[in-house]
Amino acid sequence: MDERQQGTRRETVAPRGTAARGEPGAQWETVRRLADWLAEGSTQPPEMQRVLQCLKLGEEAGEVAEAVIGALGQNPRKGFSHTWDDVADELCDVMITAMVALVRVHPDPPAAFEAHLAKVARRVLPELPEPPGR
Repeated sequence: MDERQQGTRRETVAPRGTAARGEPGAQWETVRRLADWLAEGSTQPPEMQRVLQCLKLGEEAGEVAEAVIGALGQNPRKGFSHTWDDVADELCDVMITAMVALVRVHPDPPAAFEAHLAKVARRVLPELPEPPGR
């Protein structure tokens, strides 16, 4: 990773394409940078930014619904206006929006996500072993 000077703030930047390759932590670093970028452009106080980011999830979920309806051609006025690739893109937007929200509401979002995913997996996939020390 390299460091770039930006104004008076130093930021660590993952090499281009790192997040896309799935290197550990790269996605969360990218999400943190997105959250910082959004915060810098906002006129709202941090607490309101957190609230608005959570509400943004509903908007993005609506775009998934619109894309599914379009992929199925169920809007008589629009017909087949979307593809399943469009649905996938909208689902990714939901995921990114949720990740940014998690960055804004939790001090360790990767740990929070991993712990919650493990809890859900243990509940519905009982063959997964209990982690050590629990």
